[in-house]
Amino acid sequence: MKLKIPKRQKVIKDHRKGGGRVAAVFPIHYPRELLRGHGFLPVEVWGPPGIDDSPAGQHLQAYTCAIVRNGLSFFLQGGLDEVDVVVVPNACDSLQGLGSVLLDFVNRRIPVVTFYPPRATRPSDSEYLQRELASMGEKLSKISGVSPSPAELREAIAREVEADELLASLHSRRKELPLDDAGLYWLLRSREYLPAEQFSEIAREVLDEVDDEDGAPGATDKRKGTPIVVSGIVPEPMEIFETLGEIGAVVAADDLACCGRRLYPAGLSDEPLRRIGERLMGGPPDPMRGSPIQLRIQHLKRLVRESGAKGVVFYDVKFCEPEQFDLPLIREALKADGVPSVALEVDLSNQLPGQTVTRLEAFVEMLR
Repeated sequence: MKLKIPKRQKVIKDHRKGGGRVAAVFPIHYPRELLRGHGFLPVEVWGPPGIDDSPAGQHLQAYTCAIVRNGLSFFLQGGLDEVDVVVVPNACDSLQGLGSVLLDFVNRRIPVVTFYPPRATRPSDSEYLQRELASMGEKLSKISGVSPSPAELREAIAREVEADELLASLHSRRKELPLDDAGLYWLLRSREYLPAEQFSEIAREVLDEVDDEDGAPGATDKRKGTPIVVSGIVPEPMEIFETLGEIGAVVAADDLACCGRRLYPAGLSDEPLRRIGERLMGGPPDPMRGSPIQLRIQHLKRLVRESGAKGVVFYDVKFCEPEQFDLPLIREALKADGVPSVALEVDLSNQLPGQTVTRLEAFVEMLR
């Protein structure tokens, strides 16, 4: 199946042509619906990979995560000059530091808004998150001049919920889709910049084609290869999926921060900010949200069991401390359960390192 996914720059151009504003958003968890309600199209910044990161050196240590180093360098080189606001969620110390640098040390004309989600799911955390969302909304209103009504926010939430439900269907029905892993993740990651309604249209076309062919969910997996679970932050460079296919592996499920960890529930509340908070706090376990390691272990074991995966590939950006703190205990627990794993650290480059390819080949061969 040939996907027709517009490129990022075209989406931004079309949105601006219609009078919309653009928000550059750093990882990982943030209120899409709140941004859309205030007239901003969220376009995520995961680096980008393969750029000169030296401009960030005057503000950040050399061991800072590459997503933050590349992102700050991209900002300093003018890569975000056309956006209307930069949003920096506090997912880790490095991103918190980035927010401080952009607010206090970089003299640029672009407004910067930080977002501090809670690190637990107690009732007090829910109340705190509603106040944080309200504060963020006030800042966005000052920038955009837009103050959405509760009804308008509910409409924005409904669009995001529909897109997230389709996103979850793509994940759960991946074995039935007429897409290889490279094509599937091109589609999944388009959620990072496409308006929710545009993503929903494309996702629905893909899923409808499957239903037309098979009649109902549950078709036999048409893909050939050793099934694995991929965990980590972001699959860059994206050629990793082509490489996995070439060495005889298929991704049966993922625990990636940019994909599988952002399968948010619909939420129940009729109050918009409370419902947005329910969605953000209800996603899969993630160290960036302070999830206990035991919950992460249970989640990964469930992914392996339900997908039939033979092993887990932890594919992490170098110097990602929240991921690396959990990794030894997670891998030990998986091993005790008979699940082999391999941990890989990569830079955000445009080419997959040969050493990484060699280790992947050896791991997949061992699983057979």
